[in-house]
Amino acid sequence: MCAVPQLSPAKGIAWATALCLLAVPALAGHAHADDGLWRRLAGGGQVVLLRHGTTPPGVGDPTGFRLDDCVTQRNLTEAGREEARRIGAAFKARAVPVERVLSSRWCRCLETARLAFGSAEAWEPLSSLFADRTRQTEQTRAFRGLAAEKRAGGNTILVTHGANIVAFVGVSPAMAEMVIVAPEGNGNFTVAGRLPAP
Repeated sequence: MCAVPQLSPAKGIAWATALCLLAVPALAGHAHADDGLWRRLAGGGQVVLLRHGTTPPGVGDPTGFRLDDCVTQRNLTEAGREEARRIGAAFKARAVPVERVLSSRWCRCLETARLAFGSAEAWEPLSSLFADRTRQTEQTRAFRGLAAEKRAGGNTILVTHGANIVAFVGVSPAMAEMVIVAPEGNGNFTVAGRLPAP
């Protein structure tokens, strides 16, 4: 939507038209960038950092939560579950190959991964850094080792938390947003871009 300042009706219409026309190329450019990232994924060999789907408002987990009891954690809302299903459908519709799905042990991440891709393997380096950063260096090192490794075949999906993605690549994604990482080998990788939830 284009915001219009307080102007006369004729000037207001002209202003709104100009703003909207300026917005069209930007929106088109964003769509083209998304198309390029989806093509990159269709070619395989990428690492996808996926933040879990939408949860109730808040951060972290309730006091005394347990990893072996989802009821004690902050979990996906129905909107978050639908986001995960749409992500999986988008991968299928675009014939994006998925080789491996790794997830944080937190229930909201595992549920996102399973709804989107059918199954997931828990991987300790993806465990939430929000409340406990004592292993951040170790977890980041493990991520960087995986992310830098050039691979043929399908993409590797890593479902984790916003705090982890910030620590790993310096990007703070929205819930259900994907950060595409391109392995370069020799310990290097680049952030190719970001894809919003479909």
